[in-house]
Amino acid sequence: MVNSKVYLNMSPDEYIKQQPIERQAALEDLRHTILNNLPEGFKEIIQYGMIGYVVPHEIYPEGYHVNPKEALPFIGLANQKGYIALYHLGMYADGSLLEWFIKSYEDLNIGKLDMGKSCIRFKRLDKIPLELVGELCSKMSVDSYVKIYEANKRKK
Repeated sequence: MVNSKVYLNMSPDEYIKQQPIERQAALEDLRHTILNNLPEGFKEIIQYGMIGYVVPHEIYPEGYHVNPKEALPFIGLANQKGYIALYHLGMYADGSLLEWFIKSYEDLNIGKLDMGKSCIRFKRLDKIPLELVGELCSKMSVDSYVKIYEANKRKK
């Protein structure tokens, strides 16, 4: 992966144009799906060397506990070496949302879900379930995400 500082001053459009040509359309489709389904209040930025969807400081001034100068991350979209990654931190924090996503993905019968704790890996660009991704993005408001983030942060 390219050093994340390379992307610091890029727009999401510029980020996508820097990726391999065969991945650009899939990244665009995912980006538009996220933007069209994300509840009000989240903001699109470049964060951690990828396209990020965050709770901005105007809404959550405390920022991310790991680095309070950073806006609170919610979703990340990145081109990785062998796949496109969608990081959804809401699923990491909310077990019922994770269970819903896994079951909904399996119901599509498009192949085995390749997933880590919050990372969904799309290796087959022709098998990206855009409608399901859109529904996932719409399921958590800024307020509910901040509440679940705060509750999980206190547990640690």
